[in-house]
Amino acid sequence: MGDVLAGFHAAWEFESDSVLIRYERGIRTPKLFQSLGERRVPLAALEGVTLTPGKRGTVVLKAEPRPGADPLLEAAAGQLKDGSDPYRLVVPAERATLAEYYADELRPLLTASGPAERFLVAAPEGPRQFKAYDGKASFDGRAVHFRWSWTGASTAKWKAGDQSFAVADLGGVEWRSPEVFEGHLRLLRRDLAGSVRAVPADQDPATVVFGLGYGPVHESLPFAAAVLEALRAKGAGVVPVPSGRRDPADIAERIRHLGELHQAGLVTDEEFSAKKAELLAEL
Repeated sequence: MGDVLAGFHAAWEFESDSVLIRYERGIRTPKLFQSLGERRVPLAALEGVTLTPGKRGTVVLKAEPRPGADPLLEAAAGQLKDGSDPYRLVVPAERATLAEYYADELRPLLTASGPAERFLVAAPEGPRQFKAYDGKASFDGRAVHFRWSWTGASTAKWKAGDQSFAVADLGGVEWRSPEVFEGHLRLLRRDLAGSVRAVPADQDPATVVFGLGYGPVHESLPFAAAVLEALRAKGAGVVPVPSGRRDPADIAERIRHLGELHQAGLVTDEEFSAKKAELLAEL
């Protein structure tokens, strides 16, 4: 199609076989969008598009990727907030008719549906390194390296020493957003597939811990997506992230830590109550 629809923080260019999304770099633009810069999304990676009313005189045009089509969303595992959703374009209400036109033009072109057999959208090009709370993570395309920080790393990690993990030895990546309490990036080894990962993140040499400004979404999530894309390219079977009930001892430890943050004034009463209820619901 070749036409462009501009919205807040991004513009979509509609082409015959893809949508080119260009993100702004303004001071109000979410940092994740600035990090992504530009992404080309093949129509084969999408299975739907919606147009819904937004807030304060806006409408929201949202593309619906197929499961497994985008390594960024696979790594995010549903943890991104609406404002950081790279497939969501907020448009002023006066452009609602134009947005509806493009949605109607796009729908008949989306002929694929269901899980994708491979990644159809490229992982973000960077960053390939970031600073976590307890160390520095880097990725050279062949291996992931963790270098521990003397100010944040646990005794267990110091005893284990700096770590390197070849992509060929990995089966998956577990990313927990730093925008919730105790975020982390855990590398899942293929030889441990099916085992219960009960080791706390701060004690696991295959994990770096986020928090207090370390491991922000716009740095750690593109990193996780790049690693996930690399291991899929090598044909490694992906280790599923565990779901369902969690270890009660782990939940109790997280609630204890949450209580310490609350007492220190770093968490409000409302945040403490909401997060505690969320943790208890995982039991």
